[in-house]
Amino acid sequence: MASQKLSLRLAVCLLNISEARKKDVVERVAKAALWNNQGEKKIQTTVLNIFSDYDYNRSVITIAGPVETLGNSVLTACVEAFHLIDMNAHVGIHPCLGAVDLVPIYPLSDSVSLEECGRVACDVAEKLTLDVPDCSLFYFGYADQPLKRTLVQRRKELKWFNRSSLKGTERKADVGAAISSRCGLTGVGASPYVMNCNVTIDAQDLNVGQQIACAVRGANVGGLAGIQAMAFPHEGTVEIACNVESWKGETSSPLTEEKEKHISYCIQGEEYVYFSPSYIEKHIKKLANNFGVATVGTALIGFTPQRCKNLAEKAIGEGTGEFWKKRKVLTM
Repeated sequence: MASQKLSLRLAVCLLNISEARKKDVVERVAKAALWNNQGEKKIQTTVLNIFSDYDYNRSVITIAGPVETLGNSVLTACVEAFHLIDMNAHVGIHPCLGAVDLVPIYPLSDSVSLEECGRVACDVAEKLTLDVPDCSLFYFGYADQPLKRTLVQRRKELKWFNRSSLKGTERKADVGAAISSRCGLTGVGASPYVMNCNVTIDAQDLNVGQQIACAVRGANVGGLAGIQAMAFPHEGTVEIACNVESWKGETSSPLTEEKEKHISYCIQGEEYVYFSPSYIEKHIKKLANNFGVATVGTALIGFTPQRCKNLAEKAIGEGTGEFWKKRKVLTM
């Protein structure tokens, strides 16, 4: 079993779909990743986790497998999602443009390169245009050649944060059909692993949450590197939703206290670093205290890169495709 694990060159897709209120639909999309068109099980694919948020009406499905075959699993899941989800009927507080909103491919094994993940993403996009003729897609990261624009850059360019008109002239797909109201616009790309870490504050004032999100955002003075943050009203409180990106380089200090802020991992022998979920929670708690409010919970959507890799090896080694059922479906 150990030798089998060592031979796997793993990658993962944290597939974001615009549905969370219909559990049967979300699970049908997840299960579609595990079977081919002939009804045969994909023995080296596993769905590690499903995270669904009712208020957001958004689910993140963690699909892992060998980089050589992951694209086919992601493709069948996307096709099922496009078949089942109609953006005309979608209601939720989280920004989104597509029934399948985001298809990011991340390397898990050190031997898997970002360029290889970019090629997988492009292949998925090209095949989607054949299997779902009405879909429209944009590229980001290592799928966006030669510019390699980040997801944040592309979302700003395409006004992802404002869905008022899916067919506006300011939005044009990189590949596929003209943007339709049913399928919307889907981002497909590759980058170093991006986590989602959401911290809830015990407040109803969205303005307080927005100020905290602004303070933690890496692009702002005093913010945390690699963090994008937004604030949303959520179940009577306010949630600070953070995308946690990795950056290339060593931890900033040899001091133990400083190292505890960061976690590192390798891609092709190069070290990448990101702020740990525990430190993000601690930092947001400190910022919230300045407004006289407390934090009441933190949710990590999926896993850290290392945990994701370890669980993928375990699940594939055991032949467990529906691994998420062992963990239960995670919801908020």
